[in-house]
Amino acid sequence: MKNPEAVLSGLYTGVFGVNPVFIHELPPSGSYRRYFRMGDGKTSVIGAWNQDVKENIAFLTYSVHFRKLGIQVPEVYSRSEDQIAYLIEDLGDELLLNYLQTHGTGSASVEMYKKTVESLVTIQIRGAEGLDFSVGYPRKAFDRQSMAWDMNYFKYYFLKLARVPFDEQNLEDDFNRFADYLLTAESHYFLYRDFQSRNIMIRNESPWFIDYQGGRQGALYYDIASILFEAKTFLPESFRQEVLEHYLMVLSTFLKVDEKEFMEYFYAFVFIRTMQAMGAYGFRGLYEKKPLFLESIPPALAHMRWLTDHVKLPVQLPELWKVWERLQDVDPAIGSTALS
Repeated sequence: MKNPEAVLSGLYTGVFGVNPVFIHELPPSGSYRRYFRMGDGKTSVIGAWNQDVKENIAFLTYSVHFRKLGIQVPEVYSRSEDQIAYLIEDLGDELLLNYLQTHGTGSASVEMYKKTVESLVTIQIRGAEGLDFSVGYPRKAFDRQSMAWDMNYFKYYFLKLARVPFDEQNLEDDFNRFADYLLTAESHYFLYRDFQSRNIMIRNESPWFIDYQGGRQGALYYDIASILFEAKTFLPESFRQEVLEHYLMVLSTFLKVDEKEFMEYFYAFVFIRTMQAMGAYGFRGLYEKKPLFLESIPPALAHMRWLTDHVKLPVQLPELWKVWERLQDVDPAIGSTALS
């Protein structure tokens, strides 16, 4: 088996003409990709090692396309012939999450989030123009199959592991009805898929974007739902509302926005995004027992509580709604129990 450090070092030498003097593996996150910071004292880059070639092709294709449009994503310096390894620009260490933790939820963070969603509109609309969606991984569009995967992820890795009761057939029927509704949303835009504060870097007081390899063609609502209802940040409602209003204002400069219709779809996509995230917290946290994901369970449960208390969807989902309400009975300390 090839040695990742050796392959990445060879790519580095090929680009910069010198051998790297250091190569340090970065801490793992929620994927099986491996990242290394490497350099020669003057230059620092990020080396990526991932055996999933199709995922790499999606990331590299999107990166080149976005850079041409002036979207702030890392430059691709080199890739191996087998496309398992590649080198990209080092954007530093400050995440939007770190920025929020440092500045709190005051005006500085609100303004940074506004800058972030301004860029999101560009990524969603201009980024979709001329993009080869056929490289999308694992699907080229956020279609019925993608939605089914997300909803079943929630069912099998959160509901079952947290022992939330449900009627299997009735829930499956509601999954289909929910997908029917979501699929009526206009969906020819770029859907980033994992648009959250750990995938946004702050560099010179400006947001830069990473980890969009799961992007595909889809509706506008999913990504703005992802960042505003992210469990790890748990933004106050007033903060979410101000940033959402700014997003809609920027969006209206690109296309006509029916705000009532937008909000109906928006909250529906908040629900499915939260379900997908809870599936991840169940798999990575309750099953794999990774603390970072276990810590996200209590705020995700709180989000679901807020949604069921404040939102009414324009589609009847009796069993699914019961499940969402039953989440209120899940002990928020379930993560602590999983680690014991």
